[in-house]
Amino acid sequence: MIQSIILAVMTIAPMGMSAQTEHGFEAIAVERDFAENGFNWFRHALLLAAGNEQQSNAMTIGWGGIGTLWGKTAVTVYVAEKRYTKQFMDNSRYFTIMAFDDRKDEILEYMGTKSGRDGDKAKALDLHTAYTENGTPYYIEAKFVLECRTMYAAPFNPQCFKDDVPQKMYSNFPAGVHTMYIGEVVNAWKK
Repeated sequence: MIQSIILAVMTIAPMGMSAQTEHGFEAIAVERDFAENGFNWFRHALLLAAGNEQQSNAMTIGWGGIGTLWGKTAVTVYVAEKRYTKQFMDNSRYFTIMAFDDRKDEILEYMGTKSGRDGDKAKALDLHTAYTENGTPYYIEAKFVLECRTMYAAPFNPQCFKDDVPQKMYSNFPAGVHTMYIGEVVNAWKK
């Protein structure tokens, strides 16, 4: 099993010089080397990015899940209808999730309170955008990057809420109902 995982990662992210290794990242086999607690990882806030080399955007996320689905290592993230990043998620095949050490609070606060509609958030924070071999944006200042290929996307259907928790959440939430994106983890890098 581990040999097939390593072979799959090597096939997806061949060894050698790439944009990631040039910036100090090393590829990891996420099923073997991801050591974070899946119940807490998203609670520490992460950055989500999507787009391409012509235009991209990132935002802070605090909701998500990791595990397996359809036989794939998968990540689930949520983006509200009125968030600027949503159009990039809807129009991109891939997205990245990033964790930071240096300047974490500053980066996550700014990315979570400012809109990319009003200016280049990465430039304002002096973050440097790089791209994976799939053309997915990420910031070289991150300490950890997951690249995911979107397998499924659908907005929450309020008629399907079975509890008052989501009903209360959306009763006074101006950004709109969230869309759920499930992505297969196709690459993972850490510094």
